[in-house]
Amino acid sequence: MASRVTVMESPLCLIENTDGNLCVNPEAVDILMGINQPVVVVAVVGLYRTGKSYLMNKLAGKKHGFALGATVQSKTKGIWMWALPHPIRAGHALVLLDTEGLGDVEKGDQKNDAWIFSLAILLSSTLVYNSRGTIDNQAIENLQYVTELTERIKVKSPSGDSSSGDDDDGADAQFVQFFPKFVWAVRDFTLELKIDGRDVKEDQYLEHALSLKRGKDRKTTDYNLPRECIRNYFPSRRCFVFMTPASPEHMSRLESLNEGDLCPSFLTVTTNFCNYIFENSSVKTVKGGLAVTGRMLGHLAKSYVDTIARGDVPCLENAVLTMAKIENEAAGERCPEGHRLCDTLATKTFMSRSFKDDGGEHLKDLAEAIAKHHADLLCQNEEASEALCRKLLSELSAPMAKKMQEGFYAKPGGYELYCADNDSVVAQFRSKPNRGVRAEEVLEQFLKEKSVESNSILQADNKLSEQERKIHEQNQKAALLGAAKTGGGGATGGDGEDTGGRAEGPGGEDPHDEGEDGEEEWKVQQAEADKAMQ
Repeated sequence: MASRVTVMESPLCLIENTDGNLCVNPEAVDILMGINQPVVVVAVVGLYRTGKSYLMNKLAGKKHGFALGATVQSKTKGIWMWALPHPIRAGHALVLLDTEGLGDVEKGDQKNDAWIFSLAILLSSTLVYNSRGTIDNQAIENLQYVTELTERIKVKSPSGDSSSGDDDDGADAQFVQFFPKFVWAVRDFTLELKIDGRDVKEDQYLEHALSLKRGKDRKTTDYNLPRECIRNYFPSRRCFVFMTPASPEHMSRLESLNEGDLCPSFLTVTTNFCNYIFENSSVKTVKGGLAVTGRMLGHLAKSYVDTIARGDVPCLENAVLTMAKIENEAAGERCPEGHRLCDTLATKTFMSRSFKDDGGEHLKDLAEAIAKHHADLLCQNEEASEALCRKLLSELSAPMAKKMQEGFYAKPGGYELYCADNDSVVAQFRSKPNRGVRAEEVLEQFLKEKSVESNSILQADNKLSEQERKIHEQNQKAALLGAAKTGGGGATGGDGEDTGGRAEGPGGEDPHDEGEDGEEEWKVQQAEADKAMQ
């Protein structure tokens, strides 16, 4: 880790928000430019005054740092950054991003909130959504910004080459490849983790809250929309439920309390949360599977904010191209130095031995010969690099090709497995030394060639997942109808639990309420379930 990072004793504003205008803080970018190691980027978002900053300070291993605030006034404006050595990954940096609270009554700018939310997604590898109370319909509706992501983030440039067959819908469907892992932190939870009388884990609680209702009416569509977006854009989801950490009179000075003054269960969940983040948050990557360093993160932040300031929509592809151009130009400035040194030595040797070349004819021939030889070497170098990289990618992707032939990815969740294998191929490729000057171009072409295959797996996965959901719903309804047939609406199953009651969704609503259940309807539903299972 660069020394400039290890002495970063406190957070610094990375993206300033002044009267709704966003701009990058040059001082913070300079710090990122000094980090040449890969970065794990964890961002927290949520309504203001919900305790986001406390969690980020715990991840930093500090009691103080990100401003907590003890009043109803929001303390964090814009996006604040704290770069630290990663606590368990040697040679990596941990970059924490604390965003200003969404829904701040003093700001009153929903559009500005949406951009802050979008930037947190664009810059992070793990996104923590912090809420208070329960995961009810209101909490999910507060995540309204997730439904606007296709309007505020693009994968491909609209003016780019569309010959690959990736239309806008296809590009939007690829969000899942580039979006961060999603963690929902529920604060001040006072209920029991039970669904229909059964104890459940935190993740089951989240998935139950994200379950969809059946129906095509406007009310049902509005109910399902944010849930569908969360499920589609963030297939990797976790939930942590935090009890109230202290008595109400102590909550205003949470950062000054000793751990002995905090609820033991709260401390246990906090430790589990931090351990999960440290162990499971991935290195930030961009389109093409490229691992992001601190320096590259600085380029991305500036590129995205500049784009928003111009009134345009940030594009993942354009940001990567801009970043690559800056990095390549910096590298290119150093490359000619070796050639100039050789040219100088050759000319010096010629001058020490030549004579009667008064017109400089032979010196000119030498210069032309050196230039031609240099061009030939560059061409040979590029050809050798391309051949080596293509061979390497073919060998690394062979196991994936075999899995494709065997139908390994043709199942619910297959797309996520495919993406994980593809990312592994990219990571292995990048870890190989001496790949030459064409490495990135060959990799980019390889990924473009794979895009058709990737999209077909995604579409198949979506269909399979939808079919699996329908099968589950049909089986569930058949079971309820069967219970109603044998024992009425309150029949008790063999495990001693009530199997004839309603399965309520968030907010006490029944997502599968279809009216009276008769014997004939039960037979029809059972037949449909049996048919779906075939």
